[in-house]
Amino acid sequence: MFDPFQKADGPPPQSLGAFFRWCLKGASTLIVISGAASILAGAMEVISAWLLGRVIDAALSGAPDAVLAQNVGLLVLFVSFYLIIRPAAFALSSATTNLLISPNILPLVLSRLHRWTMGQSVTFFDNDFAGRIAQKQMQTARAVTDTVSEVINTALFALASILGSVLLLIGIDRWGAVALVVWTIGLLSLIRAFLPHIRGKSRARASARAMVTGQVVDTITNIKTVKLFAHAEYEDRSALGAMAVFRTRTTRFGQVQSLYRTVQMAYSGLLPVLLVGGAIWLWSRGQASAGDIATSGAIAIRLAQMSGWVSNALMGLWTNIGEAEDGMHTLARHHGLSDAPDARELGSVAGAIRFDHVSFAYGREKGGVEGLDLSIADGERIGIVGASGAGKSTLVALLLRLYDAETGSVLIDGIDIRDVTQESLRRQIAMVTQETAMFNRSARENILYGRPDASEDELIAAAKQAEAHEFILAMQDHEGNRGYDAKLGERGVKLSGGQRQRIALARAFLKDAPILVLDEATSALDSEVEASIQSALHRVMTGKTVLAIAHRLSTIAEMDRIIVLEQGRIVEQGSHADLLAAQGLYARYWARQSGGFLNCDEDSEAAQ
Repeated sequence: MFDPFQKADGPPPQSLGAFFRWCLKGASTLIVISGAASILAGAMEVISAWLLGRVIDAALSGAPDAVLAQNVGLLVLFVSFYLIIRPAAFALSSATTNLLISPNILPLVLSRLHRWTMGQSVTFFDNDFAGRIAQKQMQTARAVTDTVSEVINTALFALASILGSVLLLIGIDRWGAVALVVWTIGLLSLIRAFLPHIRGKSRARASARAMVTGQVVDTITNIKTVKLFAHAEYEDRSALGAMAVFRTRTTRFGQVQSLYRTVQMAYSGLLPVLLVGGAIWLWSRGQASAGDIATSGAIAIRLAQMSGWVSNALMGLWTNIGEAEDGMHTLARHHGLSDAPDARELGSVAGAIRFDHVSFAYGREKGGVEGLDLSIADGERIGIVGASGAGKSTLVALLLRLYDAETGSVLIDGIDIRDVTQESLRRQIAMVTQETAMFNRSARENILYGRPDASEDELIAAAKQAEAHEFILAMQDHEGNRGYDAKLGERGVKLSGGQRQRIALARAFLKDAPILVLDEATSALDSEVEASIQSALHRVMTGKTVLAIAHRLSTIAEMDRIIVLEQGRIVEQGSHADLLAAQGLYARYWARQSGGFLNCDEDSEAAQ
C-alpha cells in the first residue's frame, strides 16, 4: 500500500518546515492513521478516570452486600474496558507506529537524501569526509522519523488526554478545569523557554558527533598509510580531539536537560495539589462526591506523571529537530553541477569531440586549462602529454562534465554536453584511471559495473582480455567465496595495484563505450603483463575515440596524434615521429626518459 522509496519532488528546501514536508511528502496517510490511533489511546486515559469515579460512587451509594447485584452492567463495562477495550486501543496505537511509521518513514527520507547527495558535484565530496556525509544522511533520516513518532505518540496522545480531562472536569469542578487549563499554559510556556536552548545544543552535539565519525572513518580508510608512517599516536590525538569537542557539547546539552527536568518536576507537583484540593473543598460543601475526588485525583496524578513523560518526549523531539536541522544545512545544498531543465538523453554517438576555446581554472586565476581549442575526429586515438599541473586531468574532467567550463564549450558529435543529462553523457565514455576505484563487492560485481546486463560469457571474455581471469579464479575471501564471487575488500584492498588495474580494464572493456579514456591505465602493471594487455588495448581501441594520458611515453607512441600541454595550453601536436623531428618540448621529454617514464620535475615546478 505504500512505496517507501518514492522519489521526492524537486530539491530539498533549506528552511526547516519546508524541509520536513519535502522529506515526508507522500506519507500523510500513514501519519493520519497512526495519529488517529494515538488520539484514541489518549482518550482511554480520560475514560479510565471517569470509570473509576463511577465505580466508587456506585460502591458508596448502596448496601455493601447489594453493590454487585445492583451494578452488574457498570462492572461488566469496567472489566471489559480494562481487559479488552483499553489494551486494544493501545495495541492499535503501538502497531501503527511500529508497522506504519518506523519501517516506512526512515527509508523514505534516507532514500531521498541519498539520491540528492548522489547528485552533488565531485567538489561537494572533495570538501568533506565521506564518513561525515554518510553519518549526516543516517542522522537526518533517523531524526525526521523520530520526530514524526514523537509527535504522534506524545503530542497527539497528550493533547487528547488533556482536552478530554478538561471536558470531564467541567462536569465536576469548573474551577478545577480552569486551573488545569492555566497549568497547561504554564507548562507549555516552560517548555517554550527551554526547548530552543535544547535544540541549539542538540544541533551542536550532532555536528560534533558527525565530525568524530568522519575523523575515525578517514583514519580507518587510510589505515595502511597510518601504519606505514607510524602515525597511530598522531591519529589517536586527532580522534581524541574530535571526541573531546563532542564530550564538551554533550555535557552542555546535559546541563540544559538536567535543569529543565528539575524545574519541570517541581512545576508538575502543583497539579495534584490544585485538582485534589479543589475537589475535596467542593466535597466538604456537598458539591462533589467521593467518586469525583477519585476522578480528579486520578486525572491529576496521571497528568502530572504524563507531564514528565511528555516533557522528556518533547525534549527528545526538539533534540531530533536540532539534529535534522544540522543535517539539512549539510545535505540540502543546491547541486553545484546540475542538468539543464530541458536536458535530453544523449543517444549512441560516433565519438567526435570538440573543445571550443575552453577555459577552466577551478575558480582560481591560474591552473586547469586556458583557451583550449581541440578537435578530435570520431575513431581517432589521441595521446595527451604534459608535466604535472599542465591540465591533462582537467581536460578529461571537463569531457566527463565533472566540472563545467568557465568559458567555451565541450561538444560530442556537435552536441554541447551541457544540453544532455550527465548520466547519459557518461554512459558513452569508458574510463580507466591510475588510481583504480573498487567496491567492497565481488569481482563479478565490480566488472559488471561496466555493463550490469552483460552475460557471464561476456564478463569472462572481458576479464581474459584484461589478463585478469587467471588471478580471479585463484581468489578466495574470508567468507569462503571463491573466484568471481570473492569480495575484493574496501577499495580493492585485497588486490595488488596491478590486479586492481586489470579489474578496472576489464570493467572498461565490458562497458564497450564509443569513447575510451585511459589515464595512466597500465602504470601499475609489470612489463610482461603490460605487453600482453597492450595488444588487447589496441583491439579494444578499434573504432573508438581514445584519449590516453601517459607519462610513460612509449605507451602512446603509436597513437594517431599526440597533444602536448603546458600550463593549460596546447603547445605542440602531431605524430610521435613529427614531434621528435620538431625538437620541441615532447622531444625533450623523450630524451629525459628513464626506463620509459617521463621525468619532468623541472617542468612540474614551472607549471606550478
